[in-house]
Amino acid sequence: MSPVSDRFELHDRLAADTLRVGDWPLSRVLLMNDAQYPWLILVPRRAAIREIHELDEADQLQLLRESSALGRELMALYGGDKLNVAALGNMVPQLHVHHIVRRQSDPAWPAPVWGRLPPRPYGADDAGTALATLRRRLAERFALDV
Repeated sequence: MSPVSDRFELHDRLAADTLRVGDWPLSRVLLMNDAQYPWLILVPRRAAIREIHELDEADQLQLLRESSALGRELMALYGGDKLNVAALGNMVPQLHVHHIVRRQSDPAWPAPVWGRLPPRPYGADDAGTALATLRRRLAERFALDV
């Protein structure tokens, strides 16, 4: 795995739309600031990477490990009917991988969540509770630098 880039900067759009959970060995872990869905995003801390295939092999494997661990924890924690995992990048060119717990009862089911409803930001108390819970759970999988 190549060293974390000193030139890594989180894209402005991701910074504006998310809350920082912490950093795993490769990825910054973000909580999408939309309380309608349990929705986390992994952003490999590498400069100028747009696609998974641009990562070296060790980073690709680490991203898969982190994505799988995140998916397991989200499904255990939130008990959804389906986990959507996607690296689209149409609006934000920086490589980032969405992990969204979906339920048949959620407001967008069965359609994709993008553009269905305006985001409903977390209140301060709910954001604090969600972040604390996620940090505790995710630190059990990999060291989480908060």
